[in-house]
Amino acid sequence: MAHDHQHGGPAHRDHQHGRHEHHQHQHQHQHGGGDAADVAAMAEMLDLDAEVLHSYLSDLTAWIRELTGERPPRRILDLGSGTGAGSFALLERFDGAEVIALDASEPMLRHLEAAARERGLADRIRTVQADLDASRPELEPVDLVWASASLHHMADPDRVLADVLTMLRPGGLMIAVELDAFPRFLPDDLGFGRPGLEERCHAAMAEWRAAQMPHFGADWGPLLAKAGFSVEAERVFTIDLTPPLPDSAGRYAQASLRRMRTGLDGVLDSDDLAALDRLLDDDGGPGSVLRRDDLHVRARRMAWAARRPQTT
Repeated sequence: MAHDHQHGGPAHRDHQHGRHEHHQHQHQHQHGGGDAADVAAMAEMLDLDAEVLHSYLSDLTAWIRELTGERPPRRILDLGSGTGAGSFALLERFDGAEVIALDASEPMLRHLEAAARERGLADRIRTVQADLDASRPELEPVDLVWASASLHHMADPDRVLADVLTMLRPGGLMIAVELDAFPRFLPDDLGFGRPGLEERCHAAMAEWRAAQMPHFGADWGPLLAKAGFSVEAERVFTIDLTPPLPDSAGRYAQASLRRMRTGLDGVLDSDDLAALDRLLDDDGGPGSVLRRDDLHVRARRMAWAARRPQTT
């Protein structure tokens, strides 16, 4: 799921989930380009996102189940699948369904396939490597399209949404999920004499995103309607996990902040960068997010449900 997905930073190109890493995750991130270490780091962050935010994913798929009513989907397209958080959550929710996991990154798809085998789901999921900004893959019609944190990576979302409409059967449903910001983890007072550090990091990221990712934070309802969808529902999911949190939350905070850190040299002052490096200490030194007992996980995800109209 996306799940969210913190894509790089001011001096860093993300991965687009369905697109290719240079597009900042244009995924969905595209979880894609980049060297092996970068792809591995992104995969770890996405897996931790799914683990830590599992209750949110469960609530989201329960909402989708309500929307599908008496016609649960049998064939699902995960658009910008990344490591498969959305695919696995949907397969758990819809017994008997099959998923086509589409992403621009071959390493991400291999990671997803390994995870599917471990979960005993290899026979219910098929991977397709494709960059929707480059071409429209030829796929059989699907009942449900899931696009989590992937649409904002697209260079031409109007064209991509028009293509997605044709991939749905008449009456099929599209679920678009996006972030309004990356998760927050830290208290204002870190104890390092650097109050407000996380907000300064996010402010720098927001300035970079405004220039590099113009569709981040967009209202996708009008864009879906413009492409020919009938928008049926919108919902905001607020995530606020408070201490005590499992160890995975510390690893999630570390992975997310580390990805942000890569683009902050020359953007934040040296004292802020030093404090951030203390938080990211792999050895779990004093102040490291791996040892802190005051972490929160705060985030918001917006979801739109849109249907392809029935033909007459």
